Amino acid sequence: MNIKTLREQKHLTQEDLANESGISIRTIQRIEAGREPKGHTAKALTNALGLDLTAINKTEKPIEDLNFSLIKLINLSSLFVTFIPLLNIILPLVIIYFGKQNNSITKQIISLQILWTIVATLIFLITGFLKLSFSLSHFITPWALVVLIFINVILILVNTASIDRSKKLFFKLNFSLI
Repeated sequence: MNIKTLREQKHLTQEDLANESGISIRTIQRIEAGREPKGHTAKALTNALGLDLTAINKTEKPIEDLNFSLIKLINLSSLFVTFIPLLNIILPLVIIYFGKQNNSITKQIISLQILWTIVATLIFLITGFLKLSFSLSHFITPWALVVLIFINVILILVNTASIDRSKKLFFKLNFSLI
């Protein structure tokens, strides 16, 4: 729930909340526009609104307000540039920015692609090292690249199907890299 909703439920104006919390009206306006309150500001607002700190920091859009068609497009945009390193991260970020879809699902999509790019690069480098160290076939490195791309394509397609079916990601991390 966001500050504006909480303030309106208490039938307070921005000026009333500023007086009760000791926070400037301009700061309250910034927070209501999307800036997350931190430190002293968050504590002062929770005290003024009579809430706990976790309620005031929960500014995520409700699930029904999310544009799942655009979220699927963001996820699928990684698919088209899977074979070009970093573009599988940059293109979805551009769509997130211009589509104004900065939410937990899109953050997980980007975090997953960042982690995948790092892991795939390491695996690719390790196969190159193994090829040189053990005189393996010169085809091992291209095959490793094909397998890594195929796994990423499967990951993206399964997540897209999961977004379509259950409005959440099938493959997701327990943390966010962005």
